[in-house]
Amino acid sequence: MKITSDHLARGAFIYIRQSTVDQLANNHESRRRQYGLADRAHALGWADVTVIDDDLGRSGSGVSRPGFEKLLAAICEGRVGAVFAIEVSRLARNGRDWHTLIEFCGLVGTVIVDEDGIYEPRHPNDRLLLGMKGTMSELELSLLRARSMEALKQKARRGELFFTVAVGYMKVGRDKIEMDPDLRVREAIGLVFTRFAEMQSIRQVFLSLRSDQIVLPYLNSRNSGQPQVLWKLPVYATVSNLLTNPVYAGAYAFGRTGSRTIIENGRKRIMRGRRKDRSDWAVLLVDHHEGYLSWAEFERNQRLIADNANGKGMMVRGPVRKGEALLAGLLRCGHCGRRLLVSYNGTKGDVGRYKCDATRSNPGGDPCISFGALRVDEAVGVEIVRLLQPLGVEADHPSDHAVRAPVWRKTAPDRVGARTGAI
Repeated sequence: MKITSDHLARGAFIYIRQSTVDQLANNHESRRRQYGLADRAHALGWADVTVIDDDLGRSGSGVSRPGFEKLLAAICEGRVGAVFAIEVSRLARNGRDWHTLIEFCGLVGTVIVDEDGIYEPRHPNDRLLLGMKGTMSELELSLLRARSMEALKQKARRGELFFTVAVGYMKVGRDKIEMDPDLRVREAIGLVFTRFAEMQSIRQVFLSLRSDQIVLPYLNSRNSGQPQVLWKLPVYATVSNLLTNPVYAGAYAFGRTGSRTIIENGRKRIMRGRRKDRSDWAVLLVDHHEGYLSWAEFERNQRLIADNANGKGMMVRGPVRKGEALLAGLLRCGHCGRRLLVSYNGTKGDVGRYKCDATRSNPGGDPCISFGALRVDEAVGVEIVRLLQPLGVEADHPSDHAVRAPVWRKTAPDRVGARTGAI
């Protein structure tokens, strides 16, 4: 008998997991079966039964799972006589977690119980069977994911895949979209493109809309069923998204963003929403539906936006701005990542202050940081002089002149020239 009095003297832990929020909402029977394992534990002789359901709605493929970590900690403390799961794939869908669980259970003498049987990880045959089940679980997950992704890509290549629909459009049937029949919605979105054609700057369009107290529509997706159209004063991101989304030019695009996996605290973390270059988009179908502007106008707008990309810290065309500050346009906020602007109080010789662009881009938001430019500019200037001194030695060597370090002048033209030339 694999279950001994030592196992019964410790607790039985029931591990419950469903992978997605959709399963939580729609697959109630699976959850009832898992909670029913507590009755089986009592029937096998355990009086102390603990249910761990912290990981409901979490994948078992290697992401952080507080419930699984709690289970491993209890096993290491010797408090677990048996781990119950409806099937071993509920415990883990990746080799790292699965083999860690088997190793810990084998060290402290904890059995694993599922609907197929009882496994003693210290026995070679049971350990082999558990390892094979874990490998099959990983393979099954990979196959299911590959099949699902290929089916989605096939539908996207036909321009029929819609997870969400942009404001200003409505889904018709299962695989088409049309302009929103609400005239107010269409006119508000059209106004954004009209003003951009006049001002040729996202920021200027945003400021003009805020100044005129013009509200824009947005979709409240929290409600079940059809998303509700609500109205509010725009923030910068709202205007930017309208002007850069190809759906408003009548194009269907799929795969505009991607994900990147990193290791954080020994666990994988998926960084989603990373924007791709247009050449890397999976699907782009022009003239797919009726647009608020033509594709030629959209491409012209994107070129203008790219040429206005000073706020993103990019090297673009345009004149160097005047001012005493040495690092204007080169610093970003360490809290929110936005550009640091330079402000002057108007007095002669004022070096200015660097301040975060947060409230300027999002009126009503909280400011981040602000600090004087004098000490920062001096520190950077000293470092530039130190780095340039060897070059000065080489330049002056033929005539044996004394090496002289560059001097940072207080006049605006000289400081701008120093910034653009040295940095």
